[in-house]
Amino acid sequence: MVQAVINIDDRTNDILKIIKSKYDLRDESAAIDFIVAEYEEEMLGPELKPEFIKEMKEIMKEKPIDVGTIDDLRKRYGH
Repeated sequence: MVQAVINIDDRTNDILKIIKSKYDLRDESAAIDFIVAEYEEEMLGPELKPEFIKEMKEIMKEKPIDVGTIDDLRKRYGH
């Protein structure tokens, strides 16, 4: 877990308190985590999510499959 000291305006603080209360969260840090999770789901494409990046790095570690030439690839996969 990372600890950070942040400066927010009064309105932002009020909104954090509302979200904390509405979703019965333990503190404002949990409210920030909740907001970020919602933002991730709605705004970020899957290619930017940390899970996707981790999965792609694992795939990159795998041994590649030799398919030969482009023509061999097209024959193999019907394109």
